[in-house]
Amino acid sequence: MPHHRSAEKRLRQTEKRTATNRSRLSRVRTFVKKVETAIETGDKTAAQSAFQVAQPEMHRATTKGVLHKNTVARKLSRLGRPHQRALAFLRAAGAETPASIPPRPGLATSAR
Repeated sequence: MPHHRSAEKRLRQTEKRTATNRSRLSRVRTFVKKVETAIETGDKTAAQSAFQVAQPEMHRATTKGVLHKNTVARKLSRLGRPHQRALAFLRAAGAETPASIPPRPGLATSAR
């Protein structure tokens, strides 16, 4: 146990901060699980909407100092991969892609 008032205050602050950070991390994990279950069920619209909700939550964890920015970037990239593969398959097949999804950069034909 701390013996000084400042050390006691630091202990109280650390306990509060630890509880807050655990809550934030748990919230991020919950959003990630929602995306993963939507992908596993095969419901593309639910997976896309869950991903769009999870994305800002994961970035918020970065700004609050709970997760490192590269960790969030890696996780978002892995979560978005099945959706991107499905779009690439549709584009390669020449099928109509949803209008809300812009074409991937670098694939547009240029007048060279």
